[in-house]
Amino acid sequence: MSDPRATERPVALIFGATGGVGSALARRLSETHRLFLSGRDEESLAPLADELRAERHVADAADFSAVEQVVKASREHAGRLDAVVNAVGSVVLKPAHLTREADYDAVVRTNLTTAFAVTRAATAVMSRSGGGSILLFSTAAARMGIPNHEAIAAAKAGVDGLVRSAAATYGRSGIRINSIAPGLVDTPMTARITGNERALEGSKAMHALGRIGSPGEVAEVAAFLLS
Repeated sequence: MSDPRATERPVALIFGATGGVGSALARRLSETHRLFLSGRDEESLAPLADELRAERHVADAADFSAVEQVVKASREHAGRLDAVVNAVGSVVLKPAHLTREADYDAVVRTNLTTAFAVTRAATAVMSRSGGGSILLFSTAAARMGIPNHEAIAAAKAGVDGLVRSAAATYGRSGIRINSIAPGLVDTPMTARITGNERALEGSKAMHALGRIGSPGEVAEVAAFLLS
């Protein structure tokens, strides 16, 4: 007997859907998936959800309970959950000695805590429903040693470790866990860099192609990993 789910559109849930990469990915996946979108700001989230005819959940992705509720609600509403993405992130460019404790806490909460909360909730649901794909975001700065990236590099290196361990833990349950670690991408979040000609040219020089990335390019890689 054939699986009736085989004829249905797969279901994807994106946390951080209103960001530069998150919104590009949402638009890309709208071609192939039924979408559930999550973000902290209803004012930003509603227009995107309406545009893509997606369900929406307003939630703080660093809140374990809220994330768990969003994942469960999406699964129950759609009857399946094939892909979960955490596209929540931030950029803080300061050397360690100028990074305040509040700055550090915010970077870890936004980048690492959200990744863990999403992985925790998604694996709990997917382990009981035949598996799926989870995608997180790291950064090239976690591996390369770029000046003034200490806090973000530390947080994203934590994401890298989380991905490796969780992939080993949940692979036998049919859950694939990956991360994308891009260099500089032209998004509203990186406007402080891209809007500074000297900083932008320095960033371009660090890339083999001689240019920075676009959200659409990252979305294509993400769509492949979630396929």
